[in-house]
Parts: sequence; C-alpha cells; structure tokens
Amino acid sequence: MEMKCIRRHRCLSAWSRAVVLAVSTLCVGISLAGAQPRQYQVAVLTSGLSFTPVLEGLQEGLERLGYVPGKNITLVVEDTHGVVPGLAQRAARLAATNPDVLVTIGTPHTRAARQMTTSVPIIFIKVGDPLHYGLIASYASSQNNLTGISTYSNPLAGKRLEILQEIAPGIKRILAVVAPDEQNARLAFERLTETAQKLEIQVLRRDVTTREELEHVLRATPPGAVDAIYHVPSFFVTTYIDLLIQKAKQDKLPLIVHEDSMVDQGALVSYGGNSRLMGVQAAKLVVKVLQGARPAEIPIQTPDKMMLAINLTTAKAIGLELPRNVLERVDRLVE
Repeated sequence: MEMKCIRRHRCLSAWSRAVVLAVSTLCVGISLAGAQPRQYQVAVLTSGLSFTPVLEGLQEGLERLGYVPGKNITLVVEDTHGVVPGLAQRAARLAATNPDVLVTIGTPHTRAARQMTTSVPIIFIKVGDPLHYGLIASYASSQNNLTGISTYSNPLAGKRLEILQEIAPGIKRILAVVAPDEQNARLAFERLTETAQKLEIQVLRRDVTTREELEHVLRATPPGAVDAIYHVPSFFVTTYIDLLIQKAKQDKLPLIVHEDSMVDQGALVSYGGNSRLMGVQAAKLVVKVLQGARPAEIPIQTPDKMMLAINLTTAKAIGLELPRNVLERVDRLVE
C-alpha cells in the first residue's frame, strides 16, 4: 500500500512539473511574440528643392546606424517645396503627432518649429548662426529642446571671397544678392565686405525679398557690369539659386556658392559643408536622442568637413582657366 502511494506521488509530481514547464514555455513564447522592436517616429520639416540631399543623407545615416524605415523607425516628412508662408501651422501639425524627434532643415523651418514646441526634441540642420537667431543659449549647450548642425556660414564668408580671387585673380567688382530679412545673410555680408576691403574688391549689393525682385536685379545687371557673382548664404536666395547659376553662365561669370550641391547644378565653385554629409552627421544626433540623451546635453556641431568643389564643365563654358594651386587642393571635381 505504501509503495503504491509513493508511486502515485511520484507520478503526480512528474505531471505537475510537466504542466509547470509547459505553462512557462507558453508564457515565454507569448512574451517573445509580443517583444517587437520599438517603432520610433521621426518627423522632418524641410524646404525640399536644393535641401533634398540633406534628407537623403539623414535617411542614409539612420540606416547605417540600424534605424530602418518600416522596421523600427517611421519618417514623417513635411516638404514645403521652398514655401515659407504657413510654416508655423505645418510645424504645429508635425509637433502634434508627438514624434520622438523633430528634424528641421533650414533656418526658417527651425525657427517655426521652435515656436511651436518646447517639449519635442528638435535636431536642426543647415542653420547658419543659431546663436544670433536666439535659437540656442550657447554652442556648448542650447539649454532647451534644440541641438544640431550649424553651417558656420558667416565666418566662412571672407574665406570664400579669397578663394574666388584665387580662381579669378582679375576680379575687381562682384555682385552680392542679399536677403535683408534674414539675419544670417546680413551677418555674412558684413564678413564679406570686411574681406573685400582688404582685397580691394568692390561689392555691388542688391537686396531682394521676392523672386520677382531677384529676377529684376539680374536683368538690370548688364554684361560687363561685374566680374563675378557671390552667393551670400540665405534661405531665400538658396531657394532660387538656379537663377544665379543661369545668369552666371549667360554672362560667363564665375559664381561662388556655399555648398557643393549647387556646383552639381552648375555653379562654378563652392566652399563649405556638404549637404548629404551633414544629413549623415545629423543622423548620429537623432540616434543619441532616441537612446535617451537630451538635446541640451549635446553641443552644437559644425560640418565634419569643409569641402572645396569646382565644376570643370562650367569653368570651360565661361572660358576660365583654373590655377594649378587651386586644383591641387580641390576635394571634389564635377564634370
């Protein structure tokens, strides 16, 4: 009798262990099935047009770091196609979706986003001088919900003129189209004039606020009136850079710009950050925030590399022979 009880106890014990194991396995299976990777949402407010390479670089950089659209991240892109009016409403709509990060490309888009939210982390790209615009407290720490990459365009304004003179030593008078409503453009123009005085180059300034005004300025500048065109960095003029490129080719003038995607479009020379690479660089900041860092903890950055790019086809078309000492240090040649 006692032996039967022992056997029964052993059978019940074994059966209980089997049930517990089965239930545990089922629970683990359910848990694993539900442990899907977190889906992050990154909203992007961009002007599109010549800023498109920045977005392409951002996507490339995120994928390199393991954040793949459709897998563990969703990109919600609001492309304004160069239109500034209504930016605040469009920024507000993006912020209302409560993204994990809001990426802004360009100064007007960053300012609009900053006005609409103080809680959503904002990573900006291609802002000339975020400190002067009052977007950040300092380059070491924004002390708010922003961080990002400044193009460092103002300090480079004089350097670009020096490069232009190296390429075309005979220049004595240049056309500078300025967007007076943009503080970044005003500051860059100040740096430009300081260098121009040292180099004894006369700067013909023309202020524009609309496409029609820009077209009028270019039409009213007859062939021979200037020796070169200098692109003073601004959101507005960058949007219509094709008009400056067309004028430069038509009058066979060297045109210097601030980044090399414009050289791809036909400008002669650029010196500054590369748009696509700045997008790749910004992806690292986005990932830091997704992993828990606060924007105020991340210092403002400048482009990892400043690039000198020259369009050889344009040089030939305007009849310009490029000096060897310039060609020897070019980072990128476009043909």
